Amino acid sequence: MRVKVYLAGPEVFLSNAVEIQKEKAALARAAGFTPLVPGDLEIPPAPTKHERGQAIYAVDEGMMLASYMIIANLTPFRGISADVGTVFELGFMCGRGKHVYAYTNTSRSYYERILDDHYRGNAALRPDGRMAGPDGLSIEDFDMADNLMLDGGILRREGVLIKREVPEADRFTDLEAFKECLAIAARRHLG
Repeated sequence: MRVKVYLAGPEVFLSNAVEIQKEKAALARAAGFTPLVPGDLEIPPAPTKHERGQAIYAVDEGMMLASYMIIANLTPFRGISADVGTVFELGFMCGRGKHVYAYTNTSRSYYERILDDHYRGNAALRPDGRMAGPDGLSIEDFDMADNLMLDGGILRREGVLIKREVPEADRFTDLEAFKECLAIAARRHLG
């Protein structure tokens, strides 16, 4: 029986989502996994948008429950941090005790992105010694790819978080870091 892997990430929002997800699924199959991909299954019809959203969630949760592990794309999406849905899925899988792997197509730390992209370099030391933006909120600085809960959840489960720097135009379509995650997971779980 093949090991099922849930493939999470913001690719579902891309104009070429089907193409990218098929490519990721094919790579996972070639590595020896059975991929479970959001957007891969038919969602039952629903009378309202809200009910359709609930139906999508139910299908995705079922796939996560059926999976042995997750590979999550944590590349910043619509802001300085990873896609919120992907973050939920990663947390869900951590909470279920599943194996977790992730990648990001930026090597800039969460701290750098907050400081440069959010506050545009406008930050200063507070009296308590922590850096803060002009709003007074401290800036998380732990040399991690994203919020410490994401990096921490992955590493406490002996997972791997691959970081690569990819040109902006290719951030959501470059699959080299994904391939690296697959190779490591295959060595560990398919031996």
